[in-house]
Parts: sequence; structure tokens; C-alpha cells
Amino acid sequence: MRELLPHAERVAALLKARSETIAIAESTTGGLIAAALLAVPGASAYFLGSDVLYTRKAWRTLRDYNDDLFGETKSVTEPNALIRARFIRKSFGADWGVGETGAAGPAGNKYGNPAGATCFAVAGRVESARSLMTGSSDRIANMHAFAAATLVLLAECLA
Repeated sequence: MRELLPHAERVAALLKARSETIAIAESTTGGLIAAALLAVPGASAYFLGSDVLYTRKAWRTLRDYNDDLFGETKSVTEPNALIRARFIRKSFGADWGVGETGAAGPAGNKYGNPAGATCFAVAGRVESARSLMTGSSDRIANMHAFAAATLVLLAECLA
């Protein structure tokens, strides 16, 4: 996780400077994005909370969730990641929301996405979504690459 800290520190500094808050909805990163942000001292100034929502069953436990939320969007797509970011932002009443969805590996997911595929998004004053294909089946490496790319996008949106 140490390689994520420089990205998280940049995000933390930008959020603190603006007195803004964030909430995270992760899937294949398994909480790494939240952990990196929480590793920065003073995280309580900007970090409201996070959910690791790995299955649709997990989503169904959330207040204000209904199955129509994702509509016809496919799992590992930028529109799906943006829906996640908007939902978590609204749920926590945060200034910013982050959503991530993917297939870490070593195999692809049940939706047909290959290992090493992720989509992630930021919702706030600006919205942005990106995709990343690592071409790797290394689950741990993919999780870290996905988290790093998400933190980079978040920093870009905040800057």
C-alpha cells in the first residue's frame, strides 16, 4: 500500500485545502482506496466513509438502493462507475464521490470482463470516468494498479 500513499497525500491536501469531503464505493480494489486515504494523518477532516460493494447482494443492503439504479448499464463500464460515484456521494452527503468496478483476476468475472479490467469515476464539482486494462491476471497487482489510477483521477478532478 505504500506506493499509494503519495497519491493519497495529494488528494488529502487538496480536500483539506478546500474543506471538502469524500465518500468511496469500491469493488475490486477491496478497500485500498479508502485505506490509502485513511493512512494520511488528519483524514477525519475530509473522509466521511466508504463501502466495499463486491456483489449486487451487498448493494441491496444499502438504504435508498433499488435495482433500477444501474438500469441497463453493464458492470465494468464507465457509466456504471459513475452511477456508483454519484450514489455514494449522495448517500454520505459528501462533496465528492468515487466509484470503482472491475475484474481483478486471476480470471475474468461472471459478466465476461477479462482479468485486469476496471472502470472508475469521480463525481463532484466535476465528473470524470476512466477505464484501465492492465493485461495482467495478477490479482494483487491489479488491485493496487486500479486504486492508484483511481487516486490519480481523483487528484486531477480536485486540481
